[in-house]
Amino acid sequence: MTPEAIKIACSNCNLRELCMPVGFNPGDLQRLDEVVATRRRVKQGEHLFSNGEEFTSLYAIRTGFFKTSVSSEDGREQVTGFQMAGEIIGLDGIVSDRHSCNAIALEDAEVCVMPFANVEELSREFPVLQRHVHKIMSREIVRENGVMMLLGNMRAEERLAAFLLNLVQRLHARGFSQSEMVLRMTREEIGSYLGLKLETVSRAFSRFSEDGIIEVKQRYVRILDPDALKKVFNPDTCF
Repeated sequence: MTPEAIKIACSNCNLRELCMPVGFNPGDLQRLDEVVATRRRVKQGEHLFSNGEEFTSLYAIRTGFFKTSVSSEDGREQVTGFQMAGEIIGLDGIVSDRHSCNAIALEDAEVCVMPFANVEELSREFPVLQRHVHKIMSREIVRENGVMMLLGNMRAEERLAAFLLNLVQRLHARGFSQSEMVLRMTREEIGSYLGLKLETVSRAFSRFSEDGIIEVKQRYVRILDPDALKKVFNPDTCF
């Protein structure tokens, strides 16, 4: 059997509580294992799925980072999100049975492939799973609304502060540091996501560093003064 076809059991996964509903008894978890068909490895720079590709599955990210993006008519890339271990990716394909964006690995990654037909079938049997899927979809809507607010009403420093705090909060939920992180994305990709030019992103990083709010060494970022960073933007923004 190839590595890509390894069966992965949700019941034995240490990320289960992040990407699957809680409250299942051991017997239910065994049934939940049936949602996952295979585990798939994606090399850095490879597509997990592409814009226009037929939608068949959702993907639970087991390790690694991804970015989602769309291309403008003149070929420029617009980053629409960053996804990490414990998160579900691929929801964009539900509406039209085709993916509406590209999902690209920012580092070597591994995902659990969950055929959507399996998800729908077990959702009918387990209402808690159905509610969990609905919560994931709702979270995506809230995130998109937060991004729209971010792009429409905030200065460059506010956008970057909100981005860094959101990212470190999500990483901390997965057992990582509350103050330190290594950015998997480039400054240019951050700028594309935040609607900022590369030069503006670099200036914002430098400003935070000069003010003693963060320490920056290439892609390593350490938040020295989280309270000061929070004061830069509206803490109610979610994305």
